[in-house]
Amino acid sequence: MSASSPVIERGTAASRFAGIGVAAVILLLAIAPQFLSAGAVDRMTALFIYVILAAMWNALAGFGGLVSVGQQVFFGLGAYFAIRLANAGLNPFVSLFISAVIVGTVSWPISLFMLRLKNGEFAIGMWVIAALTHLLVNLDRLIQGETGTSLISLNVYDASTRRLTIYWLALASMTALLAILFGLLRGSTGAAIRAIRDNEDAAASVGVRVTGTKRLLFVLAAFGIGVAGALWLATAITFQPKTYFSVQWTAYMIFMVLVGGIGTFEGAILGALLFFLIETWFGGTGVWYLIGLGATALVFSLLLPRGLWGTLEERFGWRLLSVGYRVRLPAGASNPTGEIASPLKTTNSREKA
Repeated sequence: MSASSPVIERGTAASRFAGIGVAAVILLLAIAPQFLSAGAVDRMTALFIYVILAAMWNALAGFGGLVSVGQQVFFGLGAYFAIRLANAGLNPFVSLFISAVIVGTVSWPISLFMLRLKNGEFAIGMWVIAALTHLLVNLDRLIQGETGTSLISLNVYDASTRRLTIYWLALASMTALLAILFGLLRGSTGAAIRAIRDNEDAAASVGVRVTGTKRLLFVLAAFGIGVAGALWLATAITFQPKTYFSVQWTAYMIFMVLVGGIGTFEGAILGALLFFLIETWFGGTGVWYLIGLGATALVFSLLLPRGLWGTLEERFGWRLLSVGYRVRLPAGASNPTGEIASPLKTTNSREKA
């Protein structure tokens, strides 16, 4: 390779340190309940659920190009199936994850016809699926329409045991789903996913299994959001269809991803953290809180279309949890436009498949 040849890189010293840092943070979070109040444990559990929601929607839309405004269908079904399984006599904690498996299974036949739709048709089609599912769940006599029901079998556990168990389950779920997604995106399937997002026809022409790859991503996102819905039920206990099947959940996912940085692995996590802080500080202001969220999302869409992390990555070349490759021009080399490249200059701020 000549001195002026482009450098193909993936991991960096910063990304290796970031991996160590992530492991340390997870370890600290695992022992954190010993030092946190009951209210703080509940709030941290909510944060883990938000991270799951943001990461799953970002995987579907940011990496896969499948923008959906109906992902609340899987959130609601995750809670609904948990209610049903617990009512049938299954341990309530076991029900939380069996319900997510059922959601993933149900999402497969949904994908058979939904993935035939493109762009706006897919987005609206998912919203229609969510609305129809909401109506069907209302017909279940156990749910009692919009009156709803409760996961009463959790009441056999004392409040402290229940709170800590749900916290650790949420932390383990978040960690496992992020690890699965990270591994998927770093492999050949991740390259295929981004190729499909950028140009579906071109990806198919070079042998990418377009439909199968999109279906895998669709089912994974449904499973993850189903986990989030079931865990939210465990924290709230009560289940009302109009709450769990509300489009508000997808709006939250979109907000977190847009603000954090769509199409970046770190961006979804950062967006979830920012949303969590905003909700914690301003959630009690009622309708003004929702207006503020909408205004913030609008400002970011206009001024920072790549979100916070995407902008930082583009400006400073930060790469902590890299899932793709980058082409870097060595110092002193000139690009096709004749511009002299700096040591950190990349040909494109977006990670290459």
